[in-house]
Amino acid sequence: MARNREIYTRAIESGDSAAWDQDWKTAISAYARAIQEVPDDPDAHNSLGLALLQARRYEDALKVYTRAHQLSPDDPLPLEKSADVLERLGRLKEAAQQYISVADVYLGQRDLEKAIGNWERATRLTPGLMQIHMRLAQSYERTGQRKGAVREYLTLAFNFRANGDTPKALQAVERALRLDPMNPQALNTKQALESGGDVFVPQETEGRANTEQRDGFEHQAARESVGDSDPRGPLGEATEKALADLAEYVLNSDLTASSGQAIQGIELQKIGENAQAINAFLRAEAGGTRHPALSMSLGALYVLQKQWSEAIVLLEKVKETSDYAAGAAHGAGQAYFGQGKQRETARHLIDALRLIDTSLAMGAEETSQLQAVYTSLINGLGAMEEPDLVKMNDRFTKWLTGPDWKRRVAETRRQLTEALSTEGAAALTELVTQGGDQITDMVTKIDRYMRQKLYVLAMDEAFHAIEIAPTYLPVHLRVAQILMEEGHTQPAIYKYNMVANSFLARNETGRAADILNEVITLAPTDVGLRTSLIELLEKEERWPELLDQYIRLAGSYAELADLEQARATYQEAMRLAQRINAEPKKRAEILHHIAEIDLSRLDLRQALRTYEQIRVIDPENVEARRALIDLNYRLNNAVDAVKELDGLLRIYAQKRRGDLIVSVLEELVTQLPNDMALRSRLAAVYRQIKRVPDAIAQLDALAELQFEAGLQQDACTTIKQIVALKPNDVRQYMQLLAQLSC
Repeated sequence: MARNREIYTRAIESGDSAAWDQDWKTAISAYARAIQEVPDDPDAHNSLGLALLQARRYEDALKVYTRAHQLSPDDPLPLEKSADVLERLGRLKEAAQQYISVADVYLGQRDLEKAIGNWERATRLTPGLMQIHMRLAQSYERTGQRKGAVREYLTLAFNFRANGDTPKALQAVERALRLDPMNPQALNTKQALESGGDVFVPQETEGRANTEQRDGFEHQAARESVGDSDPRGPLGEATEKALADLAEYVLNSDLTASSGQAIQGIELQKIGENAQAINAFLRAEAGGTRHPALSMSLGALYVLQKQWSEAIVLLEKVKETSDYAAGAAHGAGQAYFGQGKQRETARHLIDALRLIDTSLAMGAEETSQLQAVYTSLINGLGAMEEPDLVKMNDRFTKWLTGPDWKRRVAETRRQLTEALSTEGAAALTELVTQGGDQITDMVTKIDRYMRQKLYVLAMDEAFHAIEIAPTYLPVHLRVAQILMEEGHTQPAIYKYNMVANSFLARNETGRAADILNEVITLAPTDVGLRTSLIELLEKEERWPELLDQYIRLAGSYAELADLEQARATYQEAMRLAQRINAEPKKRAEILHHIAEIDLSRLDLRQALRTYEQIRVIDPENVEARRALIDLNYRLNNAVDAVKELDGLLRIYAQKRRGDLIVSVLEELVTQLPNDMALRSRLAAVYRQIKRVPDAIAQLDALAELQFEAGLQQDACTTIKQIVALKPNDVRQYMQLLAQLSC
């Protein structure tokens, strides 16, 4: 309820004037005074939130914007600003969800353009938001932003594939190709999905860039502020959280002398009076105040005061509290460093990195990958010398401090993950001790240039990185990717081959095989590449993949019109399939290819034997049955053809596919009109499905064939069947029976 409207108005005017002069402290006081007079005014809350945001009091700004949203749920501004604050605090998952909520508000207001902008921000902060990528794709498509829609569909394809749903990934790619049939990324992605190759996240296109330009300076500032959190790193964040938690705990408890000391400690710590704050907290603790937030706050103060032993005791005590775990590990690492205990320092700093990174992971699979990186780092500590530990700890300390430390941690960890997968654990340790920052920064810059399609700059940076670290394979892989993006396919293939050979030289055949598999998606008919890959897969005993590569190699020979080599390779694939007991359908697939080659060479009898093998392996293989019918007729084996036909008809009958029974019989009768067995079976089927006129026509033709062949008794039987069907001219058939003395 309003108290004094005049005081409220003067306070708002004073706040606006101070904000214009960027005097945020005065603006905050004025807007707070206005809210005291009119507590339910959302505009005053929005103004106060902006002033707090500009003063970098992010937690307070978040609370004010939350209250503004409660007062005005249909106004997107408080939600949008609170998302901005969460982004600055590095709470990226929450920020992404908030941007999605903002988009929903704009959708309710039928402002699709602003909804799209907020969905884009959500996906930029948190990858893998499938539903949001789908909405973006559909919205881009609806608003004619074709390139943006293609990018989102390809992003969906990447995520579906990552989740193991290849059919849906293919559907997403098909949607992209419907919009841009010649899009190279979409075509490459489709080929990779169909061949089992790697699928990559699509590069940025103009759709998103246009939106960022449209949003102007405000969005640019928000984008640059991702990760703008406490420059003290995880320890600073945990300390701020602990102070807020401790204040809430004390205020919700009975007010005592002990709680008063705790409040005094909070105020002293906020203004940097660390020694006095420690004394106040110790008095609060002695008076009976017990809470993990108190231990966290006190431990952080001990770190600042370089009281290392006391800090370690308290921070080890709260490291199991999830809200403070990363900060406690960070603080304990600093304390051990102060004591000169480098190995313990490294262990705690790595743990802080792990906790931060895994908290931002999207799903169990990514968490598992991150755990592998940090476990490998910890396992490598035992073999490291003291000077290397010092370098590592210095590097980790830099990564964990500064206004953009969260972004830097994510970018650096991406390089660590790549180094682990391409170089192994030893190179991972080397990366964080020997010039890792420079290489990490350069690779990050290469990736940024590639996203912006600045391939010349990306290549220049890559060559510079190779000069510094000539054996670092992730950079060489990027050179190959740049060459592919520029359309230089053969040089790219050569580069990929070079990387694969480097892995072979290290006896890492598995990784070499993966690289070759990737290259083959670029040059599917390159026989040499496939032969090399087959040799590697055989060494690795990766039998299912080896079988697929044999089949594809044979297909490459067939495309090159080398049918002899194609058939020999398919036979080799068949021997492998039998040895590893591959599923019947896979063996039947190979035999089908062999039979097709035999047919193309007009070796009908060999093709017949091959299809008979398929029938034995897969009795319900309709294609093989149909081929056997045709081949037996072509080889004048009518009796065997009819046997195969009866087998095919039984399969159709078991599947209740009467339509297919009729279709195949009609087709065969058309092809072979003088075959009595075919007409007899077609007539029987017509009679069964009550197509009486058609049945009579077939029986009539059958009777004529039987007369011509001198089979009078069979003809009499056929005519009696016609009479039983009561045709319109039944009297003529009766007379014919009398003439024949049937």
